Amino acid sequence: MVKGNAKKVFFEVMRDQLEGVKIDTPVNITYQLFSPDKRRRDKMNAIAVVSKFLLDAITHYGCWEDDNDDFVKIETLLPTEYDKGNGRIEVVIVNNF
Repeated sequence: MVKGNAKKVFFEVMRDQLEGVKIDTPVNITYQLFSPDKRRRDKMNAIAVVSKFLLDAITHYGCWEDDNDDFVKIETLLPTEYDKGNGRIEVVIVNNF
């Protein structure tokens, strides 16, 4: 239930950024976690949720056909970087096929 509510909130937050956007596929996606402090983190915990929710939102808003392996070819995780007080996950989507 919590996951479902979190996903709904994520979709609403992303609506303005995704509605009307078209993404040519296939794509490669790169994720990078920026830690707001020097505490050690398991980046996969955060990136896995962002990846799942973001790809589902992109599909939901019709930005691409689907998020299966035919359309999303490679997902890359970059090393975690420290950015004092500015924690975030940056996502870069590139069509280079």
